[in-house]
Amino acid sequence: MKIAGFFWSTGVIFALSLSTAFGQTSSTTPSGTTPSATPATQPPPTIQQRKRNQQNRIANGIDNGSLTAGETKKLEKGEANLNQEERAMRAGDGGKLTSADRTALNQQQNSLSKQIYADKHNANTAHYGNGEIGQRRENQQDRIAQGIRSGQMTPGEAARTEKKEQGINREVAGMRQANGGKLTKGDRRVVNQQQNQVSKQIYKQKHNDKKGF
Repeated sequence: MKIAGFFWSTGVIFALSLSTAFGQTSSTTPSGTTPSATPATQPPPTIQQRKRNQQNRIANGIDNGSLTAGETKKLEKGEANLNQEERAMRAGDGGKLTSADRTALNQQQNSLSKQIYADKHNANTAHYGNGEIGQRRENQQDRIAQGIRSGQMTPGEAARTEKKEQGINREVAGMRQANGGKLTKGDRRVVNQQQNQVSKQIYKQKHNDKKGF
């Protein structure tokens, strides 16, 4: 009986030792340090971050053709108005935004965000074709998208440029309708001249001192 009791006691002590050792191991990392706490909730994006995000979404819509020149013009005009309002708020509050200012700007950005989504998911898409004119129009849009994404073009600049692109697109559509779906040599010359002017405008806007965000 004493022998049996000895083995029973030894077994209990061994089991307790294992339990203690396991508890110490599970509460530490392989390096022997205590695990970090659960990450805190990420703070909401700032006004500046939201503007940058909106511009990236618009640029992506231009790149993939889900935003037409006309839609981009309206969106960027909205962004330009919002930026102007923000500048007025800062001017009235010593260069800072009050809590009420940020609330108002975020509400307007929410509205613009919904409009971007709606425009990118409607039936209107940008189609330029594979010809010389089509390729030039698509190339111009790519340059505008890059300028918006990098901040080299302000929303106001992008809106004005897309207004001209929208006018060219309408003119091309009218020319094709008048000539059985094709462009004459004279049509292509006229459109190329207009695109040359827009191209110079894009270059100037991307190389001046104005920044989009």
